[in-house]
Amino acid sequence: MLLEFICSNHKSIRGKVLFSTLAGPDSTLEDRIYEADGIRVLKAAVIYGANGSGKSNFIDALSFVKQLVINSINHQPGQGILQVPHKLEGFDKETAYKIQFVIGGIRYAYGLTLRNMLVSSEYLYYFPNNRQTKIFERSGETFSQGSKFRGKFSSCKDVLKPNRLLLSCAANFSSVQEVAEAFRFFSDELVIYGPGIQDNWMKYSLYQMNLNPKIKASAIAFLNGLGTGIKDIKVSIDKKKLESAELPPFLSDEFKAILLKKNVDAVTAKVEYKSFETDLFHEESSGIKKLFAMLSPLVDIMVNGKVLICDELESSLHESLVYGLVKLFMDTKSDKFSQLLFSTHDTGLLNLDLFRRDQIWFTELRNNDRSTDLYSLAEIRNVRKEENFEKGYIDGKYGSIPMLNLDFANIVSKM
Repeated sequence: MLLEFICSNHKSIRGKVLFSTLAGPDSTLEDRIYEADGIRVLKAAVIYGANGSGKSNFIDALSFVKQLVINSINHQPGQGILQVPHKLEGFDKETAYKIQFVIGGIRYAYGLTLRNMLVSSEYLYYFPNNRQTKIFERSGETFSQGSKFRGKFSSCKDVLKPNRLLLSCAANFSSVQEVAEAFRFFSDELVIYGPGIQDNWMKYSLYQMNLNPKIKASAIAFLNGLGTGIKDIKVSIDKKKLESAELPPFLSDEFKAILLKKNVDAVTAKVEYKSFETDLFHEESSGIKKLFAMLSPLVDIMVNGKVLICDELESSLHESLVYGLVKLFMDTKSDKFSQLLFSTHDTGLLNLDLFRRDQIWFTELRNNDRSTDLYSLAEIRNVRKEENFEKGYIDGKYGSIPMLNLDFANIVSKM
Protein backbone atom coordinates (compact mmCIF):
# COMPACT_ATOMS: atom_id res chain seq x y z
CA MET A 1 0.00 0.00 0.00
CA LEU A 2 1.04 3.60 -0.62
CA LEU A 3 1.30 5.73 2.53
CA GLU A 4 2.87 9.00 1.40
CA PHE A 5 4.47 10.72 -1.58
CA ILE A 6 6.39 14.01 -1.53
CA CYS A 7 8.01 15.75 -4.49
CA SER A 8 9.42 19.12 -5.53
CA ASN A 9 10.76 20.77 -8.71
CA HIS A 10 8.90 18.48 -11.11
CA LYS A 11 7.19 20.20 -14.05
CA SER A 12 4.60 22.62 -12.58
CA ILE A 13 5.44 21.47 -9.04
CA ARG A 14 8.04 23.88 -7.63
CA GLY A 15 7.95 23.81 -3.83
CA LYS A 16 7.35 20.65 -1.82
CA VAL A 17 3.89 19.06 -2.13
CA LEU A 18 2.75 16.17 0.05
CA PHE A 19 0.11 13.50 -0.57
CA SER A 20 -0.89 11.07 2.18
CA THR A 21 -3.27 8.12 2.49
CA LEU A 22 -3.12 8.14 6.29
CA ALA A 23 -6.62 8.56 7.71
CA GLY A 24 -7.43 11.49 9.94
CA PRO A 25 -9.52 11.39 13.13
CA ASP A 26 -12.79 11.54 11.18
CA SER A 27 -14.98 8.49 11.98
CA THR A 28 -16.85 8.52 8.63
CA LEU A 29 -16.78 5.34 6.49
CA GLU A 30 -14.59 3.47 8.97
CA ASP A 31 -15.32 0.17 7.20
CA ARG A 32 -13.19 1.34 4.25
CA ILE A 33 -10.10 2.00 6.34
CA TYR A 34 -7.33 -0.56 6.78
CA GLU A 35 -5.57 -0.62 10.13
CA ALA A 36 -2.21 -2.28 10.74
CA ASP A 37 0.32 -1.66 13.53
CA GLY A 38 -1.63 1.36 14.67
CA ILE A 39 -1.65 2.99 11.20
CA ARG A 40 -5.06 3.77 9.65
CA VAL A 41 -4.83 3.81 5.84
CA LEU A 42 -7.37 5.05 3.28
CA LYS A 43 -8.50 2.76 0.47
CA ALA A 44 -8.89 5.48 -2.16
CA ALA A 45 -8.28 9.16 -2.90
CA VAL A 46 -9.39 11.53 -5.64
CA ILE A 47 -7.68 14.67 -6.98
CA TYR A 48 -9.62 17.62 -8.43
CA GLY A 49 -8.33 20.79 -10.04
CA ALA A 50 -8.62 23.15 -12.97
CA ASN A 51 -7.02 22.29 -16.31
CA GLY A 52 -3.32 23.08 -16.09
CA SER A 53 -3.25 23.15 -12.29
CA GLY A 54 -0.94 20.13 -12.00
CA LYS A 55 -3.13 17.06 -11.39
CA SER A 56 -1.49 15.13 -14.21
CA ASN A 57 1.97 16.42 -13.27
CA PHE A 58 1.61 15.04 -9.75
CA ILE A 59 0.66 11.61 -11.10
CA ASP A 60 3.46 11.96 -13.64
CA ALA A 61 5.91 12.43 -10.76
CA LEU A 62 4.81 9.09 -9.26
CA SER A 63 5.10 7.45 -12.67
CA PHE A 64 8.54 9.00 -13.19
CA VAL A 65 9.88 7.49 -9.95
CA LYS A 66 8.42 4.08 -10.82
CA GLN A 67 10.01 4.07 -14.29
CA LEU A 68 13.35 5.39 -13.02
CA VAL A 69 13.58 2.64 -10.38
CA ILE A 70 12.79 -0.03 -12.95
CA ASN A 71 14.84 1.24 -15.90
CA SER A 72 17.80 3.29 -14.62
CA ILE A 73 19.97 0.15 -14.55
CA ASN A 74 19.91 0.35 -18.37
CA HIS A 75 21.23 3.93 -18.56
CA GLN A 76 24.45 4.22 -20.55
CA PRO A 77 27.54 6.30 -19.64
CA GLY A 78 27.03 9.98 -20.36
CA GLN A 79 23.25 9.63 -20.62
CA GLY A 80 21.35 12.10 -18.46
CA ILE A 81 18.13 11.38 -16.58
CA LEU A 82 15.28 12.88 -18.60
CA GLN A 83 13.25 14.76 -16.01
CA VAL A 84 11.51 18.12 -16.49
CA PRO A 85 12.06 20.63 -13.64
CA HIS A 86 9.96 23.71 -12.89
CA LYS A 87 10.59 26.60 -15.29
CA LEU A 88 11.80 28.91 -12.51
CA GLU A 89 14.12 26.33 -10.94
CA GLY A 90 15.89 24.41 -13.72
CA PHE A 91 18.22 21.42 -13.75
CA ASP A 92 20.83 22.99 -11.45
CA LYS A 93 18.33 23.14 -8.58
CA GLU A 94 17.58 20.01 -6.61
CA THR A 95 14.58 17.85 -7.50
CA ALA A 96 13.40 15.58 -4.69
CA TYR A 97 11.08 12.57 -4.45
CA LYS A 98 10.18 10.76 -1.22
CA ILE A 99 7.80 7.85 -0.88
CA GLN A 100 6.64 5.60 1.96
CA PHE A 101 4.87 2.32 1.29
CA VAL A 102 4.10 -1.08 2.77
CA ILE A 103 4.94 -4.38 1.12
CA GLY A 104 5.02 -7.80 2.73
CA GLY A 105 3.60 -6.23 5.88
CA ILE A 106 6.71 -4.03 6.34
CA ARG A 107 6.87 -0.25 5.94
CA TYR A 108 9.62 1.22 3.72
CA ALA A 109 10.82 4.77 3.11
CA TYR A 110 12.63 5.57 -0.13
CA GLY A 111 13.90 8.87 -1.46
CA LEU A 112 16.13 10.34 -4.14
CA THR A 113 17.27 13.73 -5.35
CA LEU A 114 18.40 14.80 -8.81
CA ARG A 115 20.57 17.70 -9.91
CA ASN A 116 21.82 18.46 -13.42
CA MET A 117 20.07 15.29 -14.68
CA LEU A 118 22.08 13.01 -12.34
CA VAL A 119 21.43 11.36 -8.98
CA SER A 120 22.80 13.48 -6.12
CA SER A 121 21.46 11.47 -3.16
CA GLU A 122 19.34 8.42 -2.37
CA TYR A 123 18.24 6.43 0.67
CA LEU A 124 16.26 3.31 1.60
CA TYR A 125 15.00 2.51 5.11
CA TYR A 126 12.58 -0.06 6.42
CA PHE A 127 10.71 -0.45 9.72
CA PRO A 128 10.76 -3.97 11.15
CA ASN A 129 8.88 -3.93 14.48
CA ASN A 130 8.13 -0.25 13.76
CA ARG A 131 11.79 0.73 14.24
CA GLN A 132 13.55 2.65 11.47
CA THR A 133 16.46 0.61 10.10
CA LYS A 134 18.91 1.84 7.48
CA ILE A 135 19.37 -0.30 4.38
CA PHE A 136 21.53 2.21 2.50
CA GLU A 137 22.28 5.91 2.13
CA ARG A 138 23.94 7.42 -0.91
CA SER A 139 25.64 10.69 -1.75
CA GLY A 140 26.87 11.07 -5.32
CA GLU A 141 28.54 7.79 -6.26
CA THR A 142 29.43 6.75 -2.71
CA PHE A 143 27.10 4.90 -0.37
CA SER A 144 26.97 3.33 3.07
CA GLN A 145 25.00 0.35 4.31
CA GLY A 146 23.14 -0.25 7.54
CA SER A 147 24.84 -2.51 10.08
CA LYS A 148 22.66 -5.48 9.09
CA PHE A 149 23.63 -5.08 5.43
CA ARG A 150 27.40 -4.54 5.56
CA GLY A 151 29.14 -6.19 2.63
CA LYS A 152 25.83 -7.00 0.93
CA PHE A 153 26.22 -4.32 -1.77
CA SER A 154 29.85 -4.87 -2.80
CA SER A 155 28.73 -6.19 -6.20
CA CYS A 156 27.04 -2.82 -6.88
CA LYS A 157 30.17 -0.67 -6.69
CA ASP A 158 31.22 -1.24 -10.28
CA VAL A 159 27.73 -0.88 -11.81
CA LEU A 160 26.59 2.19 -9.86
CA LYS A 161 26.81 5.30 -12.05
CA PRO A 162 25.70 8.94 -11.58
CA ASN A 163 22.68 8.25 -13.83
CA ARG A 164 21.67 4.98 -12.14
CA LEU A 165 19.77 4.44 -8.90
CA LEU A 166 21.38 2.28 -6.25
CA LEU A 167 17.99 0.63 -5.69
CA SER A 168 17.99 -0.49 -9.34
CA CYS A 169 21.59 -1.71 -9.17
CA ALA A 170 21.10 -3.55 -5.88
CA ALA A 171 17.91 -5.22 -7.08
CA ASN A 172 19.81 -6.59 -10.09
CA PHE A 173 23.25 -7.27 -8.62
CA SER A 174 22.67 -8.24 -4.98
CA SER A 175 20.57 -10.79 -3.12
CA VAL A 176 19.23 -8.56 -0.35
CA GLN A 177 15.62 -9.60 0.26
CA GLU A 178 14.56 -6.19 1.59
CA VAL A 179 15.87 -4.50 -1.57
CA ALA A 180 14.05 -7.05 -3.73
CA GLU A 181 10.82 -6.30 -1.86
CA ALA A 182 11.22 -2.54 -2.27
CA PHE A 183 11.96 -2.95 -5.98
CA ARG A 184 8.92 -5.23 -6.35
CA PHE A 185 6.68 -2.48 -5.01
CA PHE A 186 7.66 -0.24 -7.92
CA SER A 187 7.78 -2.95 -10.60
CA ASP A 188 4.65 -4.95 -9.69
CA GLU A 189 2.57 -3.39 -6.93
CA LEU A 190 2.41 0.24 -8.11
CA VAL A 191 0.28 0.24 -11.28
CA ILE A 192 -0.04 3.39 -13.42
CA TYR A 193 -2.89 3.74 -15.92
CA GLY A 194 -2.81 6.58 -18.41
CA PRO A 195 -2.66 7.57 -22.10
CA GLY A 196 -1.10 4.92 -24.35
CA ILE A 197 -1.58 2.10 -21.85
CA GLN A 198 -5.13 1.06 -22.74
CA ASP A 199 -4.14 -1.06 -25.77
CA ASN A 200 -1.79 -3.16 -23.65
CA TRP A 201 -4.44 -3.57 -20.97
CA MET A 202 -7.04 -4.62 -23.53
CA LYS A 203 -4.78 -7.38 -24.81
CA TYR A 204 -4.02 -8.52 -21.27
CA SER A 205 -7.72 -8.52 -20.31
CA LEU A 206 -8.87 -10.52 -23.31
CA TYR A 207 -6.08 -13.09 -22.96
CA GLN A 208 -6.93 -13.54 -19.27
CA MET A 209 -10.64 -13.95 -20.01
CA ASN A 210 -9.81 -16.52 -22.65
CA LEU A 211 -7.49 -18.55 -20.39
CA ASN A 212 -8.87 -18.07 -16.89
CA PRO A 213 -12.58 -18.86 -16.21
CA LYS A 214 -12.40 -17.26 -12.75
CA ILE A 215 -11.09 -13.99 -14.15
CA LYS A 216 -13.81 -14.03 -16.79
CA ALA A 217 -16.54 -14.73 -14.21
CA SER A 218 -15.26 -11.89 -12.01
CA ALA A 219 -15.17 -9.51 -14.98
CA ILE A 220 -18.74 -10.35 -16.04
CA ALA A 221 -19.96 -9.98 -12.45
CA PHE A 222 -18.19 -6.60 -12.29
CA LEU A 223 -19.91 -5.47 -15.51
CA ASN A 224 -23.29 -6.61 -14.21
CA GLY A 225 -22.67 -4.65 -11.04
CA LEU A 226 -22.18 -1.54 -13.18
CA GLY A 227 -25.54 -2.10 -14.91
CA THR A 228 -24.12 -2.47 -18.43
CA GLY A 229 -26.50 -5.29 -19.40
CA ILE A 230 -23.57 -7.41 -20.63
CA LYS A 231 -24.19 -11.14 -20.07
CA ASP A 232 -21.02 -12.67 -21.49
CA ILE A 233 -17.99 -12.14 -23.69
CA LYS A 234 -16.71 -14.72 -26.14
CA VAL A 235 -12.99 -14.36 -26.81
CA SER A 236 -11.27 -16.31 -29.57
CA ILE A 237 -7.51 -16.27 -30.22
CA ASP A 238 -6.29 -17.90 -33.42
CA LYS A 239 -3.09 -17.86 -35.42
CA LYS A 240 -3.00 -16.22 -38.83
CA LYS A 241 -0.59 -15.00 -41.51
CA LEU A 242 -0.22 -11.28 -42.04
CA GLU A 243 -1.33 -9.86 -45.37
CA SER A 244 1.02 -7.47 -47.17
CA ALA A 245 -1.70 -4.78 -47.13
CA GLU A 246 -1.61 -4.83 -43.29
CA LEU A 247 2.06 -3.81 -43.13
CA PRO A 248 3.24 -0.18 -42.98
CA PRO A 249 4.50 1.02 -46.40
CA PHE A 250 7.78 2.41 -45.01
CA LEU A 251 9.16 -1.06 -44.17
CA SER A 252 11.84 -2.49 -46.41
CA ASP A 253 10.94 -5.35 -48.73
CA GLU A 254 13.34 -7.66 -46.87
CA PHE A 255 11.70 -6.94 -43.49
CA LYS A 256 8.21 -7.30 -44.99
CA ALA A 257 9.18 -10.71 -46.31
CA ILE A 258 10.29 -11.81 -42.83
CA LEU A 259 7.05 -10.59 -41.19
CA LEU A 260 4.84 -12.23 -43.81
CA LYS A 261 6.32 -15.63 -42.95
CA LYS A 262 5.37 -15.37 -39.26
CA ASN A 263 2.11 -16.32 -37.57
CA VAL A 264 0.45 -13.69 -35.36
CA ASP A 265 -2.43 -13.83 -32.90
CA ALA A 266 -5.82 -12.93 -34.34
CA VAL A 267 -8.07 -11.88 -31.44
CA THR A 268 -11.84 -11.60 -31.80
CA ALA A 269 -14.24 -10.65 -29.00
CA LYS A 270 -18.03 -10.81 -29.09
CA VAL A 271 -20.01 -9.03 -26.38
CA GLU A 272 -23.25 -10.83 -25.54
CA TYR A 273 -26.34 -8.96 -24.36
CA LYS A 274 -29.79 -10.42 -23.62
CA SER A 275 -31.07 -10.38 -27.20
CA PHE A 276 -28.02 -9.76 -29.40
CA GLU A 277 -24.24 -9.63 -29.53
CA THR A 278 -21.74 -7.06 -30.79
CA ASP A 279 -18.16 -6.98 -31.98
CA LEU A 280 -16.09 -5.41 -29.20
CA PHE A 281 -13.53 -3.82 -31.51
CA HIS A 282 -15.83 -2.50 -34.25
CA GLU A 283 -19.29 -1.98 -32.75
CA GLU A 284 -18.83 -0.99 -29.13
CA SER A 285 -18.31 2.51 -27.73
CA SER A 286 -14.96 3.77 -26.49
CA GLY A 287 -16.39 3.63 -22.95
CA ILE A 288 -17.20 -0.10 -23.14
CA LYS A 289 -13.79 -0.75 -24.70
CA LYS A 290 -12.12 1.10 -21.83
CA LEU A 291 -14.12 -0.94 -19.31
CA PHE A 292 -13.00 -4.20 -20.92
CA ALA A 293 -9.41 -2.97 -21.05
CA MET A 294 -9.47 -2.19 -17.33
CA LEU A 295 -11.34 -5.27 -16.09
CA SER A 296 -8.70 -7.97 -15.72
CA PRO A 297 -5.99 -5.60 -14.44
CA LEU A 298 -8.53 -4.14 -11.99
CA VAL A 299 -9.51 -7.61 -10.73
CA ASP A 300 -5.80 -8.43 -10.36
CA ILE A 301 -5.24 -5.20 -8.40
CA MET A 302 -8.15 -5.86 -6.02
CA VAL A 303 -7.43 -9.57 -5.48
CA ASN A 304 -3.68 -9.14 -4.96
CA GLY A 305 -3.73 -5.89 -3.00
CA LYS A 306 -1.97 -3.55 -5.43
CA VAL A 307 -2.06 0.25 -5.85
CA LEU A 308 -3.74 1.70 -8.97
CA ILE A 309 -2.87 5.27 -10.02
CA CYS A 310 -5.10 6.60 -12.80
CA ASP A 311 -5.05 9.99 -14.55
CA GLU A 312 -8.52 11.20 -15.60
CA LEU A 313 -10.42 8.02 -14.78
CA GLU A 314 -13.60 9.40 -16.35
CA SER A 315 -12.10 9.67 -19.87
CA SER A 316 -14.49 7.94 -22.33
CA LEU A 317 -16.73 6.75 -19.48
CA HIS A 318 -20.23 7.95 -18.58
CA GLU A 319 -20.34 9.56 -15.13
CA SER A 320 -22.65 6.83 -13.80
CA LEU A 321 -20.13 4.17 -14.85
CA VAL A 322 -17.31 6.07 -13.14
CA TYR A 323 -19.37 6.32 -9.96
CA GLY A 324 -20.21 2.62 -10.12
CA LEU A 325 -16.60 1.66 -10.86
CA VAL A 326 -15.27 3.61 -7.88
CA LYS A 327 -18.03 2.40 -5.54
CA LEU A 328 -17.46 -1.24 -6.49
CA PHE A 329 -13.75 -0.81 -5.88
CA MET A 330 -14.42 0.75 -2.48
CA ASP A 331 -17.02 -1.85 -1.44
CA THR A 332 -15.31 -5.02 -2.72
CA LYS A 333 -13.88 -7.07 0.13
CA SER A 334 -10.66 -9.01 -0.36
CA ASP A 335 -8.08 -10.74 1.77
CA LYS A 336 -5.55 -8.11 0.62
CA PHE A 337 -5.86 -4.33 0.81
CA SER A 338 -5.92 -2.56 -2.57
CA GLN A 339 -5.85 1.19 -3.19
CA LEU A 340 -7.03 3.60 -5.89
CA LEU A 341 -5.71 7.11 -6.50
CA PHE A 342 -7.13 9.00 -9.48
CA SER A 343 -7.65 12.46 -10.89
CA THR A 344 -10.96 13.56 -12.37
CA HIS A 345 -13.19 16.49 -13.36
CA ASP A 346 -16.37 14.55 -12.50
CA THR A 347 -17.88 16.51 -9.61
CA GLY A 348 -20.61 13.87 -9.23
CA LEU A 349 -18.07 11.81 -7.28
CA LEU A 350 -17.89 14.46 -4.55
CA ASN A 351 -20.33 12.41 -2.54
CA LEU A 352 -20.50 11.45 1.13
CA ASP A 353 -21.38 7.88 0.10
CA LEU A 354 -17.96 7.54 -1.56
CA PHE A 355 -15.39 9.74 0.12
CA ARG A 356 -14.34 11.17 3.45
CA ARG A 357 -12.88 14.68 3.60
CA ASP A 358 -9.32 13.33 3.90
CA GLN A 359 -9.80 11.35 0.66
CA ILE A 360 -10.57 14.43 -1.45
CA TRP A 361 -7.57 16.42 -2.74
CA PHE A 362 -7.19 19.56 -4.84
CA THR A 363 -4.50 21.07 -7.05
CA GLU A 364 -4.30 24.83 -7.52
CA LEU A 365 -1.77 27.19 -9.11
CA ARG A 366 -0.07 29.59 -6.72
CA ASN A 367 -0.49 33.17 -7.92
CA ASN A 368 3.10 34.30 -7.41
CA ASP A 369 4.92 31.71 -9.55
CA ARG A 370 2.21 29.60 -11.24
CA SER A 371 3.38 26.50 -9.40
CA THR A 372 1.21 23.64 -8.18
CA ASP A 373 -0.15 23.48 -4.67
CA LEU A 374 -1.71 20.24 -3.39
CA TYR A 375 -4.00 20.02 -0.36
CA SER A 376 -6.84 17.89 1.00
CA LEU A 377 -10.36 18.94 1.92
CA ALA A 378 -9.55 17.95 5.51
CA GLU A 379 -6.99 20.79 5.64
CA ILE A 380 -9.63 23.44 4.90
CA ARG A 381 -11.26 24.95 7.96
CA ASN A 382 -14.99 25.12 8.59
CA VAL A 383 -15.95 22.27 6.24
CA ARG A 384 -18.67 20.16 7.85
CA LYS A 385 -18.99 16.41 7.29
CA GLU A 386 -22.59 16.80 6.12
CA GLU A 387 -21.73 19.59 3.67
CA ASN A 388 -22.57 19.33 -0.05
CA PHE A 389 -19.01 18.92 -1.32
CA GLU A 390 -19.97 19.11 -5.01
CA LYS A 391 -21.73 22.46 -4.57
CA GLY A 392 -18.92 23.80 -2.40
CA TYR A 393 -16.34 22.90 -5.05
CA ILE A 394 -18.33 24.38 -7.94
CA ASP A 395 -18.94 27.57 -5.91
CA GLY A 396 -15.18 27.92 -5.41
CA LYS A 397 -15.31 27.45 -1.65
CA TYR A 398 -12.31 25.11 -1.68
CA GLY A 399 -10.32 26.91 -4.39
CA SER A 400 -8.90 24.78 -7.19
CA ILE A 401 -11.28 25.90 -9.98
CA PRO A 402 -10.63 28.45 -12.76
CA MET A 403 -12.06 31.95 -12.38
CA LEU A 404 -14.10 32.66 -15.49
CA ASN A 405 -13.84 36.04 -17.21
CA LEU A 406 -17.50 37.06 -17.26
CA ASP A 407 -16.70 40.05 -19.48
CA PHE A 408 -15.36 37.81 -22.24
CA ALA A 409 -18.49 38.13 -24.39
CA ASN A 410 -18.33 41.93 -24.17
CA ILE A 411 -14.65 41.91 -25.11
CA VAL A 412 -15.31 39.74 -28.17
CA SER A 413 -18.22 41.90 -29.29
CA LYS A 414 -15.97 44.96 -29.40
CA MET A 415 -13.27 43.34 -31.54
